[in-house]
Amino acid sequence: MSVRVRFAPSPTGPLHMGGVRTALYNYLFARKHGGQFLLRIEDTDQARFVPGAEEYIREALDWCGLTPDESPWVGGPDGPYRQSDRKALYRQYADQLIAADKAYYAFDTSEELDAMRERLKAAGVAAPAYNAVTREHMKNSLTLSADEVKERLARGDEHVIRLKVPRHAEVRFEDLIRGWVVVHSANIDDKVLFKSDGMPTYHLANIVDDHLMRITHVIRGEEWLPSAPLHVLLYEAFGWERPQFAHLPLILKPDGNGKLSKRDGDRLGFPVFPLNWTDPTSGEQSSGYRERGYYPEAFVNMLALLGWNPGTDQEIMTLAEMVQFFDLERVHKGGARFDPEKTKWFNQQYLRMHPDAELGAQLQAKLKTKGIDTTVERATQAALLLKERATFVDDMLEGTYLFTTGSPLKDNAEAEAELKKRWKAEAAPAIEAYITTLAGMADLTPVALESTFNEVLGAQGLKIGQVMPLYRLFVAGRMQGPGMFDVSALLGRDEVITRLKAGLDHCRAWA
Repeated sequence: MSVRVRFAPSPTGPLHMGGVRTALYNYLFARKHGGQFLLRIEDTDQARFVPGAEEYIREALDWCGLTPDESPWVGGPDGPYRQSDRKALYRQYADQLIAADKAYYAFDTSEELDAMRERLKAAGVAAPAYNAVTREHMKNSLTLSADEVKERLARGDEHVIRLKVPRHAEVRFEDLIRGWVVVHSANIDDKVLFKSDGMPTYHLANIVDDHLMRITHVIRGEEWLPSAPLHVLLYEAFGWERPQFAHLPLILKPDGNGKLSKRDGDRLGFPVFPLNWTDPTSGEQSSGYRERGYYPEAFVNMLALLGWNPGTDQEIMTLAEMVQFFDLERVHKGGARFDPEKTKWFNQQYLRMHPDAELGAQLQAKLKTKGIDTTVERATQAALLLKERATFVDDMLEGTYLFTTGSPLKDNAEAEAELKKRWKAEAAPAIEAYITTLAGMADLTPVALESTFNEVLGAQGLKIGQVMPLYRLFVAGRMQGPGMFDVSALLGRDEVITRLKAGLDHCRAWA
C-alpha cells in the first residue's frame, strides 16, 4: 500500500511553527517513501472558527514550499478535504457504532453532568469522568428502557452519542517514535462522538476521515498522544485496520522549560508564526518569520532539525536532501529547545549562499523603499561587500553610504562622537598625501589601493591604527563594515577624494 499521510490543522488561529514542523515531517516522510501528502481542514468546532485562519494555513505552507498533493484547494480522489463539507457522512458512522453496541445515546443535561462531577469530587475522585462506572448512573440508552430511548429520540430530546469504552481492557499500540504504549481502559472516558448540534467531535471525524482517505501513518504532535488510545479503540470498534502512529516531541522554550508559546516570542522578541497575523476580533498583531526577513528555506531548515537529526553533522540542507535523509527513527522522544540565535544563523548562511544577482536584486528593492535608486549591477557589487556581516537583507541597508554622494558625516551623531575620540592632527598629512597619490593612480583595485595606503603611512612614519579609523569614518561614516579598500574601489576615485577632503575640513573646523 502506498504511503499516505495528512496534516490536519484546525482554522482556529494562525499556524504555529510547531504546526509547520508537523506538516514538514509529514511532507518529508511522504516524499521519502514515494507517497502522498494530504492536507485536511478540521473545522468541526465551529465555535472556535477564526475568519482568515484557513487562508493563513494555505499561504504559510506555500511560503514554506510544502505543497500538499491533495487539499481543499487542489482537490483529490478522497475529497472533500474540509470537514464542514463532509458533515453529512459522519452520522452514519456514529449510528453504525450504536448498532454494534460500541456507542450509546446520552440524554444528560449540563446540570446533570455538573451534579455528577460534584458528587464524584465530594467522594474524593480527583478527575471525575463519564466512564464505564459512572455511565451506569446517568441518563443514557444503557440505563433507560428501549421504549424510553425511542420516545426521547422521536421527541427530539437533545442528546449526544458517546463511545462505549470497554470496562476491563488493555489498549496497546506501537508508536514509531516512542515504542509501545499501554493504557488501561479505566483511564479512558466515554468521549462524545457526535454532538447535539449535529456535528461530529474531532475524535469521530478524525478517525472516519483518516480511514476514508486511506491514511497509512498518522504523524502528529505529542499533545495528541493522550488521545491515541481512544483512537485505537475507535478503530477496533469499527473493525478497521488502523494507521501507524508517530507522536512528535514538543518545541520547547529557549530555556527548555515548557512548550514554546506566542507569549514567549512576544517576551523575548522573536516570531513563533511563519507569517504576520492580525487577530480579526481584537486587532492584535503577531509578527512572522517572512516579514522579519527570513528566507523560507532557512526557516524550514531550522524547523527540520528541531527534534530530528540526519545522522551526520550536516546542518544546512535543501528540502531534497532532507527528504533523502529523513527517518522517523531519528526523531527525538524528548522536547526540542528552540534557539532564536541559531535561527538567525541559519538565515545568515542562506543569505550568503544566495546567488549574487538575486541578492543584488533584493538589496536594490530594499534601497528603493528608502528612496535610493541604483542599478541591480551596483547593488550586486555592494551586496558582495555587505553580506558577510548581514543576517537579513535589511542589515545590508547599513551600507547606504555606498549609493550616496558627499560626506557621510552630515547629521551623523554616532560618527561625530567617534571622531572626537579618534582625531589626531598628525594623521592629516598622511591623508592629504594619500589623496594626492590617489588622484594620479591608474590601478584602482582594492589591492592597489591598500598597497598605496600602506606606502604613504610608511613614508609618514605612522601605523595603520592611527589613520585607518579616520579613513573609515570620513568615507563610510561608521566604524563597522566591509574592508575600506573594497569600499573605496566601489565608490571610485573622485567620491573617495571628496569624502576624505570633507572629513579633514570637518575635523579642522573644531580641532
